[in-house]
Amino acid sequence: MSSTTLPVAPLSPGANLDAYMHSVNAIPQLSAERERELAERLHYEGDVEAARELVLSHLRFVVFIARSYSGYGLNEADLIQEGNVGLMKAVKRFNPEFGVRLVSFAVHWIKAEIHEFILKNWRIVKVATTKAQRKLFFNLRSSTQRLGWLRDDEVQAVATELGVKPENVRQMEGRMASRDEPFDNSPDDDDDDFVSPSRFIEDAEGNPADIVEYENLASSNGESLRVAFAGLDERSRDIVQSRWLAEHKSTLQELADRYGISAERVRQLEQNALKKLRKQFDS
Repeated sequence: MSSTTLPVAPLSPGANLDAYMHSVNAIPQLSAERERELAERLHYEGDVEAARELVLSHLRFVVFIARSYSGYGLNEADLIQEGNVGLMKAVKRFNPEFGVRLVSFAVHWIKAEIHEFILKNWRIVKVATTKAQRKLFFNLRSSTQRLGWLRDDEVQAVATELGVKPENVRQMEGRMASRDEPFDNSPDDDDDDFVSPSRFIEDAEGNPADIVEYENLASSNGESLRVAFAGLDERSRDIVQSRWLAEHKSTLQELADRYGISAERVRQLEQNALKKLRKQFDS
C-alpha cells in the first residue's frame, strides 16, 4: 500500500480512547517485503515518509503492550503515549540488516519507555531506582499478581533466576505491598482504624527559633518559586500547573489538544520548564 494512501491516525491517543484504537486497528499490517523496503529507505536515504508508515503500522502493537500494564492504576492513554515514544525510538534505530522484523526489535524500546513512566508515577516514594531493582520490581509484580505473597521456595526461585539475594526479593515485595497514606483523614473518611499522621506528629513544645527559621525558609522558597514561575512563558506555566499542581492533572494529549501541538511537544515544553525551575532553586 502506498504511503500516500495510508490511513491517517494520531501518534497519541486523545480523550476518546476507543476511537483511537479503532483508528490504529484500521491501518494494514506490513508484509515482510514492504517492511524491509521502508526500513531500507529510512536507513539509507533518511526517508521521513517511510518512517511514518513504519510507525503507523505498528501502533496497534503498542496498544497491545500498554494494555498489559493496566494493573498499575495509571492512565491508559499516557501508557500508550509513552509506548509510542518507544516505538518511534525503535524505528529511528532499526537497521534492515539486523535480520529481524521491526516488531521484535521494537518491543524492548516500547517496554523501556512504559517501565520508566510507571516507575516515575506509580508511587510518591520510588520503589526501584537501580537497573537490578527495576528488573526485580516488574518480575515480582507479575508473580505476585498470580500467586499473592510468595512462599520461601518461590522467593528462592525468583532470587536464583534474577541473580539476587532472597532478602532483596523480600524487601522489594514489602515495598510493593506498602501504599501511600494521606497525611490527613478526608472529611468523609469513616475508617476508625487508620489514624492520620497529622494527629500524632505535632510537637506541642516546638522550639520557637526552629519555627521562625522554618517560616523564613518557607517564605524564601515561596519567593523563589514565584520568581522562577515569572521567568516562564504563559504556555509553559500553564503546562507545569496543569501537569503537576492542579487537583485534576491533565494528560499530555489534553494539553496538546488545548494548544494545537503534539503531545511530544508538550512533553518537551514541560521538561524545559522544570529544568528552568530547578535551576532557579539551585542557584
